[in-house]
Amino acid sequence: MTAANAPASRRIQATAKAVILVLFVIAAFVLLRYTPARNYLSAEVLGNLLHAAGIWAPIIYMIIYAVGICLFVPGTLLTGLGAAIFGPYWGFGYVWIGAMIGASGAFFIGRTLGRDFAAALIGDRLRKYDDAIARNGFAAVLYLRLIYFPFTALNFGMGLTRVRFWDYFWGTALGIIVGTFIFTFFIGTLKEVWSSGDWSRLFSFQVLFSVALFIFSFFIPVIIKRYRKAPGG
Repeated sequence: MTAANAPASRRIQATAKAVILVLFVIAAFVLLRYTPARNYLSAEVLGNLLHAAGIWAPIIYMIIYAVGICLFVPGTLLTGLGAAIFGPYWGFGYVWIGAMIGASGAFFIGRTLGRDFAAALIGDRLRKYDDAIARNGFAAVLYLRLIYFPFTALNFGMGLTRVRFWDYFWGTALGIIVGTFIFTFFIGTLKEVWSSGDWSRLFSFQVLFSVALFIFSFFIPVIIKRYRKAPGG
């Protein structure tokens, strides 16, 4: 291959990868919307599957979570399921691990199939932002996670940028801890009260604390944004 043909070849390869990425997204949508696979996405069906798995349930759950994230299954469904089945504390651990595996997988899909094409489309005006993300990848990812930027979109989107994987990984790992814990603690606590049948526990410190944390979680993005806008922030 001559030097003159090399750029054209790279453009063709980048375009081919981008087409595969688009087809992957379409296939995931069709699979979960128009095939029998969608019947397995209910909390009842997944819950029965995990209950029947016995001691393997945590591993199966984390695999389902990771694959689900790569196939655009809503994270709230998978997180709520984990909290309801495994409780507020173990549920948090399994959700966090599954989310990290899924987020990493989605990042590599975006990076492998879409980065070259995205780089070819970036003009001079956008290149400075791409360079800034590469220089401040950890801080950028951490900030976007803390303000609850759509989880799946960010997973694939960051793969299209120059951000280094480990900056993305640690920014995600730290950035989702707070929100994940609050949500799993809230759902898991309410599930424990429901299972016990003792409705007086609705007024226990643990339940009231979980509700307070859940409400507080909605203010986290506002607090983070105001902090960044403050002088010296």
